Amino acid sequence: MFKNDYERLAYYYEKGWAKEPQLRQYVQFGVITNDELEAIINNN
Repeated sequence: MFKNDYERLAYYYEKGWAKEPQLRQYVQFGVITNDELEAIINNN
């Protein structure tokens, strides 16, 4: 369904299933970049 983690996390954020603090943990673990995090947050 999702091509990559960025698309999956953007979808979860859009649906309210993931919040910003959770996404920041994904950045710390190297799953998404800080730029991708900002794109997710700013698009919603």
